[in-house]
Formats: sequence, structure tokens, C-alpha cells
Amino acid sequence: MNHAEETPVQAAGCVLWRRSPVDGELEVCLVHRPKYDDWSWPKGKLKRDEDPLTGALREVEEETGYQASPGARLPEMNYLAHGRPKQVRYWAAEATTGTFVPNHEVDRILWLSPTAARNRLTQPRDRTLVDALLLALHLT
Repeated sequence: MNHAEETPVQAAGCVLWRRSPVDGELEVCLVHRPKYDDWSWPKGKLKRDEDPLTGALREVEEETGYQASPGARLPEMNYLAHGRPKQVRYWAAEATTGTFVPNHEVDRILWLSPTAARNRLTQPRDRTLVDALLLALHLT
């Protein structure tokens, strides 16, 4: 079977943001996954018949410890992961309450300025979401 015929793995996530408690500037949250040793947006596979936005918010809470208020829909990403097509839907989401506790999936999170986040993200394709967030928040 070729990849074009395979049903993509469905996943969802958020570009989690907040205003810095220090200077009020915009910060976004990146997660570090020890299994892949990478920095990425909080995201994960959807459960069977799970609504993508519900799944995105669940993954954010599981990976970062934060509850979030969803905002604008951001561009989706389509790529091959471990030889299978994967579709990840993203939303902008403002962190509301929560505290990060390291777990087996995510051992660290960073709150970074958009520029620092763009430089820290492991996958170049993830960087487009920084610009998409700034556009959605009318900061460009």
C-alpha cells in the first residue's frame, strides 16, 4: 500500500500562550519530549471519535499541566511520522490555570518569546505556527 492511500494518523495540539508574569510580553509554551529529545508544541493522537479541539485541549493539559482557553484555529500540519501520514490540527490557546509536573512523556516545558521559540523548535515546519499565532492575536 502506498502512503497516499493510508488514512492519516489524526492528532491535535495547541500553540499555548500567555502574557509573561514578569513584563506582560507574549510567551509561548514548548514541550521537551525525552523519547525524541525534541522541542515541539503540545500535541498528541486523538482518541477514537474524539473531537479534535477536545483532544487538543486534553493533550495540552496532559503534557503541560495547564488548562487553556481555545482561540483561533491555526494551520494544520500534514507530514510523515514513522513512515505513516499524520495530520495535526492546531489551535491558539491561552493558558489559564495550572502547574507543570514532569512526566514520562514531557520532562520539561519552556515559556519563550515568539522569536526564542522559533529558534528552539526542533522541526522547521513547526515554526510557521509562531507566525500564525501572531497573526491570530493581531500582533503583526
